[in-house]
Amino acid sequence: MENINNFVIQPTEAHTHTIIILHGRDSVASEFAGELFESQASDARTLPEIYPGFRWVFPNSSMLRSKRFDTEMSQWFDMWSTEHPHDKEEMSRAGIETAVARMTDLVKQESKAVSLDHIFLGGISQGSAVSIHTLLRSELQVGGYMGFCTWLPFHDEIQHQTTTIKTPIFLAHNKDDEVISVENGEQMRETLQHIGLEVTWREYEEGGHWFNEPKGIDDVVAFLARCGVSSRNRSATASQSTG
Repeated sequence: MENINNFVIQPTEAHTHTIIILHGRDSVASEFAGELFESQASDARTLPEIYPGFRWVFPNSSMLRSKRFDTEMSQWFDMWSTEHPHDKEEMSRAGIETAVARMTDLVKQESKAVSLDHIFLGGISQGSAVSIHTLLRSELQVGGYMGFCTWLPFHDEIQHQTTTIKTPIFLAHNKDDEVISVENGEQMRETLQHIGLEVTWREYEEGGHWFNEPKGIDDVVAFLARCGVSSRNRSATASQSTG
């Protein structure tokens, strides 16, 4: 189901968890969801097959004018460069603040259906950058955060802050990512660890600016298991599919 704000995939079994996951720059929610759900774990299953009780919420970003390219594009906030995402960073502040306010409201809305510790925040690239700022600024104790091929805007400010949240963090980055280099992910990991957060870091040789497959999907499943999320085992899935 899609509206102008969100693309939502409902659970196929009893609703146990919600994951709010944000697309990257120059993308849209339905396209991102479709491509993500084609990604398979090492047993050839997709994430909706592994987690039939998940409600998947894919927010759509706004169309914002790019100062650098002088055109409107789908983005959560304006930025000058993906190669050097901290360049002219101040131009990103207003857009991040607007997106964070919206995501905070969305988390609170979803918490009417499941508890906060059963809600996960995440995203890829620019979407991940919004999600981590939502986590840090709102200090909502959600079940976990998952960031892929991303960076931490305003990391120099964040490393001097304190946080009371204990949300587990999962970060994954591919060495051959030519959009957001892996060094940006490493810097993000170090900053989050510095302020006291528990960070699981996974680095892969291949995958570009996307999810590593299948190992990266396996690692997502393993992280969610450490957060207390049960997955449907393969034998149960096979039994159901054969009637």
